[in-house]
Amino acid sequence: MNAGESPHKGKTGLKRVWNALFYSLAGFKAAWKYEDAFRQEALLAAALIPLAFILDVAASGRALMIASILLVLIVELLNSAIEAAVDRISLENHQLAKRAKDIGSAAVLIALINVLVVWGVLLLG
Repeated sequence: MNAGESPHKGKTGLKRVWNALFYSLAGFKAAWKYEDAFRQEALLAAALIPLAFILDVAASGRALMIASILLVLIVELLNSAIEAAVDRISLENHQLAKRAKDIGSAAVLIALINVLVVWGVLLLG
């Protein structure tokens, strides 16, 4: 292991998978606790995913509907991670920090627009 690398990087096999599971759960817990947007989008997912099963659409359409919702959650988690990393480096206003945060926010917006497009095409034809 090189200096400055995580001591967890050397784990392999089931031990790595087991640790990754708990790191992921900690990430979900942190996102839920600290990120308002993630909570709102998770609640939206909790409403829309069951709705996708109720609506009369083909299985492939249902999969697209659910995938579009999950994509929002994925992008929001990545955006929150970018924001946390930028804030860890410095809380001062800086053009590059603002750019990183704005680009992450734009990615979330595109993911949300994707939900509207996918659901609209499948429901409205």
